[in-house]
Amino acid sequence: MSEEFYRIKRLPPYVIAEVNAMRAAARAGGEDIIDLGMGNPDLPPPAHVIEKLCEVAMKPDAHGYSQSKGIPGLRKAQANYYARRFNVELDPETEVVVTMGSKEGLSSLANAITAPGDVVLAPNPSYPIHTFGFIIAGATIRSVPTTPDENYWRSLDRAMAFTVPRPSVLVVGYPSNPTAEVVDLAFYERLVAWAKENKVWVLSDLAYSELYFDGCPTPSILQVPGAKDVAVEFTSMSKTYSMAGWRMGFAVGNKTLISALTRVKSYLDYGAFTPIQAAACAALNGPQDIVQKNRELYHKRRDVMVEAFGRAGWDIPPPRASMFAWAPLPPALKHMGSLEFSKQLLQHAKVAVAPGVGYGEDGEGFVRIAMVENEQRLRQAARNVKRYLTSMGVNAPGQAVGS
Repeated sequence: MSEEFYRIKRLPPYVIAEVNAMRAAARAGGEDIIDLGMGNPDLPPPAHVIEKLCEVAMKPDAHGYSQSKGIPGLRKAQANYYARRFNVELDPETEVVVTMGSKEGLSSLANAITAPGDVVLAPNPSYPIHTFGFIIAGATIRSVPTTPDENYWRSLDRAMAFTVPRPSVLVVGYPSNPTAEVVDLAFYERLVAWAKENKVWVLSDLAYSELYFDGCPTPSILQVPGAKDVAVEFTSMSKTYSMAGWRMGFAVGNKTLISALTRVKSYLDYGAFTPIQAAACAALNGPQDIVQKNRELYHKRRDVMVEAFGRAGWDIPPPRASMFAWAPLPPALKHMGSLEFSKQLLQHAKVAVAPGVGYGEDGEGFVRIAMVENEQRLRQAARNVKRYLTSMGVNAPGQAVGS
């Protein structure tokens, strides 16, 4: 009896799990760890959403099987969201499916449309499911850059010219997790034209659609005329409404891909718990002040973190969107690598961050910092980091090493 399972052999040890295990052990031992590692919102969902969950859960008939593709009201609510936010019209019956978070949706679609040996273009660094969802499905990954510059387009063209078999799927995700990079509508216009020319499906991860800063709303690929011919897009309620544990997301767009995802899901699940879907309707259809409030809060946290960590001797570029900062290792400690630096930061500064190498080999030299603690805790984290950097001979700006 073999213990060598094909798909498990293709999954390397999850690097980020090492830091997570250290964090859990430290907390179990009573240590005060400031957790900036996992993108787990510390804010509550809107009160009316929780009330709707409780109201529907009290109904005797609410506890049976739900609908795998999502209840009609929720699919309609998501279509309405796209209409008012992006001016994109969607058919709730054929162009919208509810997923258990964008992560499940991406992995289920990968299984629906990928055959062993297919080649998929995925960004590096990127959120692990962008790569490993397709690896689990049997595909081969060809990495392309995350940064949307001219090198990105050259990489796409090289991939199509020199890869056998030719890639059939391209994954994009902006605002990027982990790098927080953003794109404009012109990027998507060029991407849709490229995808049509090369006969490639595009899967867009728009999980951070509402966490944009500096007055620059993030676009949707579906705003491009004809995008639905080649693209689907995934969104999530996790960050927008602080509903991460509710596991509620959507895939919208191309009818062929939505149909394939819907069919696979019909074999895998019966849909999210109906009261959760009803509460998600309340979130999408109800007052949207929480969205602006959360955006402003993360914006303020960004500014506090960048300023406080900068004074501590660690310069961090301010992200233009998302709840993450993509921080280069302090130059004097770059030789450690992102995993060892993350371990050291946890052990000596009591601050947890995510090592960049966990998001792909091109993430080496960076860590991802999640802005999921309040401003006071962010400043405390900066003070802890400063003490650690000083102990390592790295001092605040204006000070010479060893002074």
